[in-house]
Amino acid sequence: MDAPALDELSARLGIVLREPELIRQAFVHSSFFNENPTLAAGHNERLEFYGDAVIGVAVSRLLFERYPGEDEGFLTARRAALVNREALAAMALSIGLDRHLLLGRGETDAGGATRPSVLAGCFEALAGALSLSEGTERAEAVLVALFGPRLDALAAFPGPPKSAKSLLQEWAQRHRGVKPSYLVVGTSGPPHDQRFRVTVLIEGAALGVGAGSSRQRAEEQAAQAALLALPDVPDDPTQPAIS
Repeated sequence: MDAPALDELSARLGIVLREPELIRQAFVHSSFFNENPTLAAGHNERLEFYGDAVIGVAVSRLLFERYPGEDEGFLTARRAALVNREALAAMALSIGLDRHLLLGRGETDAGGATRPSVLAGCFEALAGALSLSEGTERAEAVLVALFGPRLDALAAFPGPPKSAKSLLQEWAQRHRGVKPSYLVVGTSGPPHDQRFRVTVLIEGAALGVGAGSSRQRAEEQAAQAALLALPDVPDDPTQPAIS
């Protein structure tokens, strides 16, 4: 990751990164390090391990403070909706982490930059690197800023959990009078193990990008990313949005 890419990431996260080398390591997949041991200080798996805990604490605190009257079951369900492989992969795509991943040749050929496990792992590693380099409070503030809009989107649609595609369609029809459209923008990998990359559009505007081993999974990830980007999800979904 070069200096312009770090500057772009800093702008997306809203902070000035103090230890660029540690942040860079969050993007080094083990496949790249195994093939190029002299080009990086290490891969991102230890940071991924640590970042998983960092994210869990930040999201748990966000939920604990947001819902003072709710019980453990409610908080656990909300956390599960926010912190799972697909949701974290969508978060990684929404802030462009896939563009900076360092992968080995085999992983690249297999579409590693679109794999939910790789993307989610990179996001967790970044969270760990932020906590170590920027401090717990600053890292938590960044994570709350990222997860807050997603939580708002979930809160706007009460009732049993729904897929991200269903939530996005409800929002688009209620507030724009249209349905989202999904466009395959690329594929990778051999025919028996293809990876799909999909963009979701509302009124011609691209709101999210997703990737997966099927078009349906890629569309679901794109919808998750779009929900994070919605500018006007209301607190009460029965009321009109304020644009």
